[in-house]
Amino acid sequence: MRVPGFTHLYGRIFAIFWATLLVVVVALVLMFQYDPRSIQPIPEHPLKQLQSQAIKINKRLNHHPASSNDINFNTRIKALTKRQDSHNSQLYFTTIDGDIIAPRKHTKALRNFITIADNPDTPKQRLYGRWLMAGPFIITTEHQQLFMYSGKVWRGAPPFFVQIMDKPFKLLLVTMLVSTPFLLWLAWAVTRPARRLQQAAERVARGEFEADPSLEQGPEEFKQAGASFNQMVDALNNIISGQQRLLSDISHELRSPLTRLRMATALAQRKQGQSSELSRIDTEAERLEKMIGELLELSRMQVNSHQQQQIVDGHSLWYEMLEDARFEAEQHHKTLTYNQLQAWPIKGNPNLLISALENVIRNAIKYGNDVIEITFTHQPQQLLITIDDNGEGVPDDELDDIFRPFYRVSTARDRSSGGTGLGLAITESALRQHSGSIKATASPLGGLRISMILPLSR
Repeated sequence: MRVPGFTHLYGRIFAIFWATLLVVVVALVLMFQYDPRSIQPIPEHPLKQLQSQAIKINKRLNHHPASSNDINFNTRIKALTKRQDSHNSQLYFTTIDGDIIAPRKHTKALRNFITIADNPDTPKQRLYGRWLMAGPFIITTEHQQLFMYSGKVWRGAPPFFVQIMDKPFKLLLVTMLVSTPFLLWLAWAVTRPARRLQQAAERVARGEFEADPSLEQGPEEFKQAGASFNQMVDALNNIISGQQRLLSDISHELRSPLTRLRMATALAQRKQGQSSELSRIDTEAERLEKMIGELLELSRMQVNSHQQQQIVDGHSLWYEMLEDARFEAEQHHKTLTYNQLQAWPIKGNPNLLISALENVIRNAIKYGNDVIEITFTHQPQQLLITIDDNGEGVPDDELDDIFRPFYRVSTARDRSSGGTGLGLAITESALRQHSGSIKATASPLGGLRISMILPLSR
C-alpha cells in the first residue's frame, strides 16, 4: 500500500483529519492547564499578599516565645485560624510532615491539597468547588516549623473554557468551529478542480474543443483526470480535422460529376430541345447539389461555430434579413410582421444566428397560407423568438421529428417545393451550438409555431 502523499486527494483528507484532531486535543490540554480546579501557580499579586501575611504571623508567634507547654502554643495557633473577612477566608496550619494542627474544618479539601502542594518554595493553588486553597508558606518558630495554608471563598465566574468543558454540547460546537477552516479548505481543494473540469466539459458540449492546461492542477487524481480530458479533446480535434478533410474531398468528388452531368443535360436540351426526361434529370441534379451543399454546411456548423463568436446586438443582427423576408413574402402575396427589434446582446457566430432564424422564416413563408407573425420577447437572461404561420401545420406526433436531418412530413410536398429536410436540422444545430433550444408546437393561427430561445450575454 502506498503512503498517502499530500499531493493526492486521499492524502490531504488523511492529513486534515489528523491535523484537526491534533488541534482539538492540544486546545483541550491547554484548557485543562488553565482550569482553576487543577493545581496552578499562585498569581503574583495574591502571592505577595499571602507571603506578607505569613511574615506577620511568623513575627506574632515569635513575639511571645513558645513555652515547653504545647497547650499554650496550640491555643495561639488556633486563635490565628479564626475566620477572617466576614468568614470568607481561613488559615490552616500543619506540621512539615502533613499533620493538621488547626482547624479541623475543610479537612477533606485540605488533606487532598497538602498531598500535592508541599513545597514552600513554589506555593500553589487549587479550587475545590467554591473554596480556593493556596500554600504552603513556611512558619518558623522556636518551638517548631509549620506550614501555613490559606483558604477563601472564590467568587469569580468560571472561565469561558471551563464552561465549555463542562457542557458537552458547547464542547462539540467549539470542536466544529475549530475544524471548520480545515474542512472548508478541503472542500475548496476538492471542488475547485471539479468545477474546472465541469466547465471544460460544458465548453466541449457547446462545441469548443480546446484543451485547458488549468485542468492539470490540484490533487494528483484531478491532474490525471484533467490530463485524460485534454487528451480526449486533442483526439476529438484530430477526428474532426479528419472529418473536415473527408467532407472536403466528398464535396469535390461529388460536385465535379454533378457539374458535368448538368452541362451534359444542358447540351442535350440544345440539340434535342426541351423534354420532360431531361428536365427531370436537371431538377434532380440541382436538388442533389443543393443537398450536398446544405449537408456540408451542417457539418461545418457542428465543428467550427465556436471559432468566430462575438457579441452582437439583435437589431443589427436580424434587421436586414427580416426586411428581405418581408419583401419576399409580399412577392408571394403574403403578409409578414414582426415587433420592434432591440439591441439585445447576443454572443455567437453572426452568420449562423442569421441562418438559423432565416431557415425557419423561409419555411413559414413557403408553407404558410398568407400570414406569418414573428415575435421577439425579452425574458430574464434570454430571448424568446416565436414564428407562427397559418398553413397546414404538422401532425402532433411528428413535431419532434422535423428537426432530424432529411426528415420530411410529406415527401410529395417536399419534392415539389425542392426541400431537402435539412433546413430545420441546421437551425437546431446552430441553436444548440449557442446554448439555445428550439421547439415546435401548434400555432394559434392554425399552422405551425416554432419557438427559439437564445441566452443573452451579460
